[in-house]
Amino acid sequence: MTRDVPWARLLDAWRECRRHAHFIDYALSSLAPSLPLTGERLMTLGDADIQGLDQFVLRFGKLQDAIGTRLLPSVLRYLQEPYEDRPMLDKLHRLEKLGYLADSEQWQALRMLRNRFAHEYPDDPDRNAAILMQAIESVSLLEAILQRIDQKLSLSAEA
Repeated sequence: MTRDVPWARLLDAWRECRRHAHFIDYALSSLAPSLPLTGERLMTLGDADIQGLDQFVLRFGKLQDAIGTRLLPSVLRYLQEPYEDRPMLDKLHRLEKLGYLADSEQWQALRMLRNRFAHEYPDDPDRNAAILMQAIESVSLLEAILQRIDQKLSLSAEA
């Protein structure tokens, strides 16, 4: 395999992540007047805001998944690191050591947060609002991961 194929896969994963990040930003800008969310505010949101929240939740999960399943493994492949068959935790530690992730534990916390979206608590709007606010505040961490990778590999110049 030439370095061109890993580079092409890396760029494809990068573009996917940037697309999800764009739609997260769009959803958040439409939700800005309703933030910060509280349980009470969450229960009184109109259809447009609910649609914005749905878009945010969908894209947050997609971005987190795309970074974890496509972008980070593509970085390792491009760098010719022999981590393809290793557990994700090993990959995260290696990427941290190489300077592509600031903190592998932070990534794991983002993954756990993403998994919390799978559970809705219809009788606990305060809890739902808190989870959503935590995710909204975590967007900057996902964007920082993308920036760090871009700074090291200059992907924006290619995309």
